[in-house]
Amino acid sequence: MGDPTSDRLEAVIAPVVEDAGYDLEELKVSKAGRRSLVRLLVDRDGGINLDAVAEVSRLVSKALDEAEETGGPFAAGAYTLEVSSPGVDRPLTHPRHWRRNVGRLVSARIGDQTLTGRVKEADDRGVSLEVEGETSTVPYGELGAGRIQLEFSRSDAAEDEKE
Repeated sequence: MGDPTSDRLEAVIAPVVEDAGYDLEELKVSKAGRRSLVRLLVDRDGGINLDAVAEVSRLVSKALDEAEETGGPFAAGAYTLEVSSPGVDRPLTHPRHWRRNVGRLVSARIGDQTLTGRVKEADDRGVSLEVEGETSTVPYGELGAGRIQLEFSRSDAAEDEKE
């Protein structure tokens, strides 16, 4: 995070989010007039829905209120909390991001080129990408951030429906 306010907030928020079974993907704090705007991006395997966002929001609000009352590591003052899921346009930078997107079409920088292919598998070592009919495994150390490519109709999805 870097700045002291974000670090103190993360110390309060991260354990609450993780204990609820979610990953804290991003925490940003900015000023909005006299209030602070606290933005969280949360996710988990299988994705999240509005009920999950509401649950995380309730749990984090309670934790921030308790931290303020006890004079803990963060005295929140007036703040607005926004909790959301990462959008489809977020970069795939961690192994868990790639695992969550098996089957999707992505583009990623590999060496000096950008390739577009389908994620066939992702584990702790790397990602198997199918590019133009050939599948190869790329270690994370050689793989740049990936981006999901939106598909409005998948040819293999149509084939699956025929079977």
